[in-house]
Amino acid sequence: MATETKGKIGVTTENIFPVIKKFLYSDHEIFLRELVANAVDADQKMKALAVSGEFKGELGELNVRIVLDEDAKTLKVIDNGLGMTEEEVDKYINQIAFSSAGEFLEKYKDQIGNIIGHFGLGFYSAFMVSKKVTIDTLSWKEGAKAVRWTCDGSPEYEMSESDKKERGTEITLYIDDEDAEFATKGRIQTLLDKYCKFMPVPVIFGKEQEWKDGKYVDTDKDNVINKIEPLWAKKPSDLKEEDYMEFYRALYPMQDEPLFHIHLNVDYPFHLTGILYFPKIKDKMEITRNKIQLYCNQMFVTDSVDNIVPDFLTLLHGVIDSPDIPLNVSRSYLQSDANVKKISGYITRKVADRLEEIFKNEREALEKKWDNLKLFIEYGMLSDEKFCERAMKFCLLKNTEGKYFSIDDYRKAIEAEQTDKDKKLVFLYATDTEAQYSYIEAAKNKGYDVLLMDCELDSHFVNLLETRLENTRFARVDSDSIDNLIPKAEKVKPELSDSEKADLNTVFQSVLPKENNYYVTADNMGEDASAILITQSEFMRRYREMSAMGGGMNFYGEMPASYNITVNMENPLVKKIMDAKLAGVKPAEHVEDAPKDATEEQKKAVEAQKNAAAEAHKKDLEAFAAGNGILRQITDLALLANGMLKGKALSDFIARSEKVVSDAYLEK
Repeated sequence: MATETKGKIGVTTENIFPVIKKFLYSDHEIFLRELVANAVDADQKMKALAVSGEFKGELGELNVRIVLDEDAKTLKVIDNGLGMTEEEVDKYINQIAFSSAGEFLEKYKDQIGNIIGHFGLGFYSAFMVSKKVTIDTLSWKEGAKAVRWTCDGSPEYEMSESDKKERGTEITLYIDDEDAEFATKGRIQTLLDKYCKFMPVPVIFGKEQEWKDGKYVDTDKDNVINKIEPLWAKKPSDLKEEDYMEFYRALYPMQDEPLFHIHLNVDYPFHLTGILYFPKIKDKMEITRNKIQLYCNQMFVTDSVDNIVPDFLTLLHGVIDSPDIPLNVSRSYLQSDANVKKISGYITRKVADRLEEIFKNEREALEKKWDNLKLFIEYGMLSDEKFCERAMKFCLLKNTEGKYFSIDDYRKAIEAEQTDKDKKLVFLYATDTEAQYSYIEAAKNKGYDVLLMDCELDSHFVNLLETRLENTRFARVDSDSIDNLIPKAEKVKPELSDSEKADLNTVFQSVLPKENNYYVTADNMGEDASAILITQSEFMRRYREMSAMGGGMNFYGEMPASYNITVNMENPLVKKIMDAKLAGVKPAEHVEDAPKDATEEQKKAVEAQKNAAAEAHKKDLEAFAAGNGILRQITDLALLANGMLKGKALSDFIARSEKVVSDAYLEK
């Protein structure tokens, strides 16, 4: 090039650089990723030319060097790839790859962040952090002359002859004062570690260091950023289990060992490779998402993969690499695209395949790890219809004795004993083996089995299973008496008049804590059964739990807790209390109804008499209840069994119990 050339970059507006700087790239730090990616491409293309025989010269060792001068605030990205001629610089740099920049800006002014990244703007990300950028490049082509290109961030550029002697391209960034962080060694090292650790050619930044004479000093050895080999690019048949574990430890140094892994490898109808790991989920819903790293040709893009990976699979760890995932122009997030749905469906299917394979061939290993997998499986079944269909085959249920069953096997195991009079199969379950111990034992004494459902999602999961399994219902073991949970025949109910039912309700309501709602009913549960059974409605309790988990139904979540108080009319203590009530409390005064032809004032007077009589009778019942030690004792025992006796009530119960024991002992 004999003379210096000046010109304007081929865009139809002078606003293109502000657009690039402020809108197209949401995060300034990606400029280095883009420049290194371009340099790697240049090296890879050079290698392809050599392999094809088109280039017959000395290829040399292909790499990318990053050179930082902190004092001068310059950053260089240097490759020894195929380089560019003057014509190529003019084509690829000066003519930004828009058919019409004005038309482009007009078309996308309202959705500038959703442009598919096929515009060749990667190089121009350099201007986000630079006040000036230069390119020195020498093409591999015989007889090519070196070219220098300079631009200060306006549409104006200068092209002249360069003194570059070696094949390749050297890009120099003169960092803006406002972006001075990108002229520091620590920041550049961090970015290279983040974006470039799996690049397919060596990326070099400075020298390796060693500790000497009380400080770190440079050695003669290049500091290669991408030392970890991308395991997903290898064939699964060439890898051992330890290879996968070492790779996981390199990706997540502070994490526990994963449970299982899946190696993804597909060529059609899209290209995708990757390795996904099932992490241990220790604290149930305290889960770290965004642990899957997305790569495009071994270049890190993002760890936010919500659009490509189904929501429940964002709990997994690992890497996905695909050149077919549509990215926005800054390659920072995913586009909505038919390919995304296909890829998402493929990943879901592969996860289901792997779990089913483990279920069939490694059942014992699956059972040992199930408690750490359970939340993940349930979440998947609740949120993904296709995964749910597959998971019904390999989902496990665990009973209170620690035994595991497939859903089908468990149905067969309990069918004979736990089918009720209406031909419904009843799955009994507990959520806390300690708190619900007596209820579990009552079920076992009947020959029934009890599942353990202690996961936050189980209230939702139980609902799901009820919709999936025909003629089946789930009942928490403490939601009613065991005979009512699995009724085998029609039960004879106590014969009580309406007034007797009302009296029973008043007597027990008067000795129960006031902060909850109670529904008092009478039942025959046998002489040896407890005097009082306190339960929560399966329907109400389950929907309150689902509401607490964010499953909608806020109406139920806002309602106060309610309990069923079942009074066992066949219990001797209850009979004694009822006899004492009959002897000590007069029936409510009977007030005749007002005559049909009575005036409004007469009717109101009669109604007032009735209310007064009812109120007087209620006070008599409350006075009786307050003075009946047996009533308060059996009620407190029932509350204590359910963890509902607290504070002063608990203290009074203990004092009363001590007196009962003392009196009984002294009588002897």
